[in-house]
Order: sequence, then structure tokens, then C-alpha cells
Amino acid sequence: MQGITSQLPEIAGANLIAFVLVLARIGPLFVLAPVLSTGMLPARAKFAAAAGMTLALAPIASRGHVMPQDPVGLALMLVQEVGVGIAFALALSVLVAGVAFGASLVDTLVGFSFGSLINPITGVPASVLGQLYTLLAMMVFVVSGGVRIMIMGIARSYDLVPLGTFPSPGALGRLALASITEVPLIGIELVGPVILAVVVVDAAFGLVARAVPQMNVFVIGLPVKVIASFAVVAASLPFLAGHLDSDMQQAIERALMALRSG
Repeated sequence: MQGITSQLPEIAGANLIAFVLVLARIGPLFVLAPVLSTGMLPARAKFAAAAGMTLALAPIASRGHVMPQDPVGLALMLVQEVGVGIAFALALSVLVAGVAFGASLVDTLVGFSFGSLINPITGVPASVLGQLYTLLAMMVFVVSGGVRIMIMGIARSYDLVPLGTFPSPGALGRLALASITEVPLIGIELVGPVILAVVVVDAAFGLVARAVPQMNVFVIGLPVKVIASFAVVAASLPFLAGHLDSDMQQAIERALMALRSG
């Protein structure tokens, strides 16, 4: 009994180190990942959620691993865990960036960019459709279990990249390149029907302007473009939910594959 009592400080220290290391990997999710990084969540709520996730994953992640005791080894492992967490969170943040890109493109084409406001989700200026698509994406991620999928993905990462290991720079570079190329693709896929409708309306009014030069096409065409864009957005919203859910799963799979190849 006395021997067990004497080992308690060492056991507690190892558990505390494991908690800190796991928190270093989970923490970037609350800075970069969709939903979890939103400014609408208080900082205390984010920390409490991160601590709760860490308490659940720390015993699993640290099983069979010897925690570093020297400050240099601990600092090195801490940097590695933060790097893995940032890589995983950035792969997920591509979804929000793609939605913002597509929405800003439509806002520019339709003319809503003239009345940009502050988006409550991201805290940056966004127009009407930008806020609409961002709020829709957040709602889809919450309702479809996107947060649960992200947590399962970060838990799965410990099987691919255990504590004390780090993916190869080449694998992280390929993940970053794939994520950057996905941003415009996701945005255009989401707003493609709206862009097509606006182009058709512009082409139609271009023909009208040639046929009836006296008509003020700009004054008449702007409200028509707005009405057409809203109609197409309303018709395409039901199909966006499944598309965003699929993009979330693909982003997590892409991140895990990159970590596995490391």
C-alpha cells in the first residue's frame, strides 16, 4: 500500500502530461474547424468542450506510451501534437472557406456585395447570400452530426499518428495542396446553379439591350437578377445539405489518409 501511495505523484504527473498533449491536438479544432471555431460560442464554452473531449480521449491516446519527463522532450512532443491538430483542423476549415468563396462570387455577380454586413459566424464582412450560405452550412454540420464526425476523426488520428510521432512533411504538403484546390471547387459546386441563372439573365438582357437601345437595362436587369437568384437559391437549398455532409466526410477522410501516409 505504501508503494502504491509513493507512486501516486508519478502517475498523476503522467496523466497530466497526457492531458496536455491530447489537448494540444484537440485545441486547434476550436480555432479553425467549422462550427467549433465560431465566434458565437463563448471562449469558456469552447475550453470546457475541449477539456471534456480531452478527458475522454487521453486514456485511450496515452495507453502504452511513456510520457516524456524532461522539459525538452515534452516541448518537442507538444509542438508535434499542435502541428497534427492544425493539419487536421485546416483540412476541415476548407469547407467554410469554400462556402464563403462561392457565396462571395454570387454576391458579386448579383450585386449584393454593395451592401456587405458583418457575418456573426466568421466576424468578417459578408453580404446577404454570404450569410445565408454560411448559416446553412453551420446548420447542416450540426444537424447531420458533423461535430460527432469530427470528434470521431480526431480520435481515429491517434491510431494513425500516435503520441510522439509526426507525419512526414511531404504528406502534410500534399494535404495542404489538396485543401487549397478544393476551396474553389466546393464553392462553385454549391452556387453553380445560381451562377448559371445569373449568366442566363445577363445574356438575355444583353440581347434586349441590342434590340431596344432606349431601355435602361441596368435598372431593369438588377431586380430581375435578384429575383432569379433568390428563386434558384430557394430551389437548390434542399440539395445543398447532402452535398455539404458529403464534403465533410470527404475532408475528414482526406486528412486521415494524409496522416496515414506520413
